[in-house]
Amino acid sequence: MAQNSLRLVEGNSVDKTKALDAALSQIERAFGKGSIMRLGRNEQVVEIETVSTGSLSLDIALGVGGLPKGRIVEIYGPESSGKTTLALHTIAEAQKKGGICAFVDAEHALDPVYARKLGVDLENLLISQPDTGEQALEITDTLVRSGAIDVLVVDSVAALTPRAEIEGEMGDSLPGLQARLMSQALRKLTASISRSNCMVIFINQIR
Repeated sequence: MAQNSLRLVEGNSVDKTKALDAALSQIERAFGKGSIMRLGRNEQVVEIETVSTGSLSLDIALGVGGLPKGRIVEIYGPESSGKTTLALHTIAEAQKKGGICAFVDAEHALDPVYARKLGVDLENLLISQPDTGEQALEITDTLVRSGAIDVLVVDSVAALTPRAEIEGEMGDSLPGLQARLMSQALRKLTASISRSNCMVIFINQIR
C-alpha cells in the first residue's frame, strides 16, 4: 500500500512538471523569450540599478544604495521639507554618470539658480511647464517611452490639475477627477517605466 502511494506522488510530480513546462513554452511563444523565468537562474534580474540621492546616509538607509531605476518613486512630506531638493540632488547625481534627466514643473516654481547650486547641469536638463494635468502626464509618458530618459521628476502631484477643472467655473463640484487621472496614468506608465529602466519621481504634499 505504501509503495502504491509513493508511485502516485511521483506520478503527480512528473505530471505537474510536464504541465508546467508546457505552460511555460506556451507563454514564451505568445509573449516572447524571457517573458517568464525562474528568478534564481538569471542574476541580472535580482540586481537593481540605482541612482544616489546625494546623501550617503540616506542611500544606506534605503538598503539598495540609492533610488531604484525602472521604478516609480514618491517623495512626499509637508511643505518646505526638502522634497524638491532631494529630487534635484538625484538628478545631479544621475547627470554626473552621463544620464539624461527631465523635470516636469507642474507647479511652475523651479528655481534654476538654486538647482545649479545643487549641482544640476541646467544646459542638459529637459524642463516642461505644462498647463494641465493631462498635458503633464502625456509629456511624462512620451519621454518614458522614448527610452532615452534616466530620471524624470514630476513636481508635484497636487499641481496636476485636470483640464475639466481648469475650464470649469469656480465652485464646480468635480469629485475624484484628479484621482481618476492619476490612476489611469499610472496604469499606462508602470510597464513603460520598467521596460525603459527610467526612474520617475513623483513629488507629493501632505496637506
